[in-house]
This record gives sequence, C-alpha cells and structure tokens, in this order.
Amino acid sequence: MRVGVVGHSGYDGLEELVQHLVSEAPRLGLSLSFEESLLNLAGPGAEHLDSVASLDALLAFGGDGTLLRGARLLDGASAPVFGVNLGKLGFLTTCGAEEFEALLPRFARGEFTAEQRMTLEARSHGSDGAVGARLRALNDVVLHKGGFARVLRLQVTVNGERLGSLAADGLVISTPTGSTAYSLSAGGPIVEPTLASIVVTPVAAHALAIRPFILSPDAVIEMQPDDAPEEVLVTIDGQVGTTLLHGHSLTVRRAAQPVRIVRIDGASFFGRLRAKMGWGGLAGRDG
Repeated sequence: MRVGVVGHSGYDGLEELVQHLVSEAPRLGLSLSFEESLLNLAGPGAEHLDSVASLDALLAFGGDGTLLRGARLLDGASAPVFGVNLGKLGFLTTCGAEEFEALLPRFARGEFTAEQRMTLEARSHGSDGAVGARLRALNDVVLHKGGFARVLRLQVTVNGERLGSLAADGLVISTPTGSTAYSLSAGGPIVEPTLASIVVTPVAAHALAIRPFILSPDAVIEMQPDDAPEEVLVTIDGQVGTTLLHGHSLTVRRAAQPVRIVRIDGASFFGRLRAKMGWGGLAGRDG
C-alpha cells in the first residue's frame, strides 16, 4: 500500500507517531512518502511526497484542519484519508492518537470502509470574462467582508434564477460535512454527511426573512457583491482563499470528485455528535 503522510508539527506526540509508523511500515507492507515538513521526523532515506496521483491512502496527523488540508492536497485523487487526531475536537478524523497503534495493522490489511463525502468547487469570474483558478472545499466556501465594518450586499442566483438581494456579514456555502463547522455557528442546519446537498447559510443577516436553506447537490450558486468594498474575501475550509475584486462574481457548485474518509469500527456520525459536540446534553455525557 502506497501511503502519503502529512502532519501538523505544532502538536505534541507527532514525532512518536511518525517513528512508530516508519518502524512498522516494512512489516505491514506500507510504502511511505512524507510531506516536506515531516522528512526530518521520518529519518534518513525517507521518501518525499511529490505526487498524490499514485497514492493508495493518505495519513493525516493533526486535527480536523490537517485532514481538510490533506483532502485539498489530493485535489480529486481517490485515495482515502486516514485522520489521526492530535488536537481537541477531531470531528472528522478516524481515530485518536491513543488508538493509532492498534488500528494501523487493520488499516494496512484494508479492513476499513471509505466514507464518501461530496466536495465543492468555486471559481471567480471577472467582468472581462476571465475565469479564476478552481478552489476545492471539503467543508465550505465563505464569502465575507473581512475587516470592513459594513454590511455586505450580494445578488444571489441559483441555477440562473435570481434568488434575491442578501444583506449580511457574509455567506457560507457548505457541504453536508461542513454543516457542522462555520455554517452551524452561523445558525445553519446539521446535515447527515453522506447526504448529498448544498447548504447556504447567511452570516448575521440583516433581515428576519433571510434564513438558511438546503439545495440540490447539482445546484449552481452565483454571488455578485453589490456596493461592496474594493475587495471581498473568499475563504476555503477556513484555511486558504482569494479576493473577489469589485465587479467580479463567484460561482460555487459540486465538484466532480468526492473525498473518501477512512472509518474503522468507529462511532457513527450521531455518536460523534454526542461525544464531540455534546448534542442532546452536556459535552461528555451520553445520556
């Protein structure tokens, strides 16, 4: 099995996990390649991860943010992502650091399921017809006003039909996976992550009639800032992004390739909601 490895160097315990992985790889039949920042932890002779196209899987040591970064790194490649949580929440990850040693042999034997999660792609469109680079998101695409203390006004269309004019601090376009991230904080609904759909959630809307809504996974959403600051920010998964210049628009639609997340006899989505987010009661309580 050809496995790429990415990780967040800010977490304690990363070095021990990487060294355990390297020591067990020959016995388990794993061929490893590491992103640049992990090569020193992997030791002499470690292979550099320079292509994802040939990977059978991707290991992400960190938190949900590291898994999201790994998913974008795959850029549509079909390798499933095995996330090992070294942080606090780890809602998307496969297991915690304390479980990794026991689960690694099962992973190497292919004793896991790969849960498909839909992704989004966003492109900007200039007034001169120029099309920006494709931006891929597993969680969400957010259009917001950055540090400007003013309302952002957007003209929004869905499948070419005008939805209306929205006045808010921003707009979150999320996948079902991302429905438990920024969209949830902005008052959006929780959507079961394997259900294909697109969630549109205004951030601090300036009208009572403006509410979140759920669209078909095949919907195409176009947003045109109206009377906006010189630049409007576009953020992908809360990590990377671009700016939308005056007169430009942003189109968001379902991406052709999903992301696959490794599950090994783990808690169900509802179990993770209870354990990680305290759904139905106080955090840490199961009843």
